[in-house]
Amino acid sequence: MSDHEHDDATGSDGEASSGDEPTFEAAEYADGTVTYPPHTVSPNGAERVGTVDLREYEARVVTWTTSTATPPGVREPNTLAIVEFEMGDGYDGPPVRALGQIAERDGEGGGAGADGEQFAVDIGDRVEPVYADELRDPGAGIREPESQDWDGFRFRPVE
Repeated sequence: MSDHEHDDATGSDGEASSGDEPTFEAAEYADGTVTYPPHTVSPNGAERVGTVDLREYEARVVTWTTSTATPPGVREPNTLAIVEFEMGDGYDGPPVRALGQIAERDGEGGGAGADGEQFAVDIGDRVEPVYADELRDPGAGIREPESQDWDGFRFRPVE
């Protein structure tokens, strides 16, 4: 296995993983590069050799925006960010970036915010991916809810 890759039973730090939460999977290639979303070959044509779980990495906000005219079933307003993952000092490949929603406060942590209120982010803020079982209302689309995946990852500021 590569420096980044791990199996389903343990994380890269050797700790047992719960297996309950899906991985935020990126691809690692023979030339040492990592891409998200994963592809069969790297941008340079290198073969895929493994996966990287991006849940194990912090990222920094590159840019963000708030949409106030969202598609049916998507929260309004909806703050989105492009983030760049910090892959470590030994990584010299192209930046690993992802686009995603900003997480909602849960009302915990000393009254930091009301339920459903999104965290505030700014360019350069450190964030971590967190799993969300429902990124949008499954009943709001034109397709049968059972035919769609509604889960994914949002980004939460690291304190």
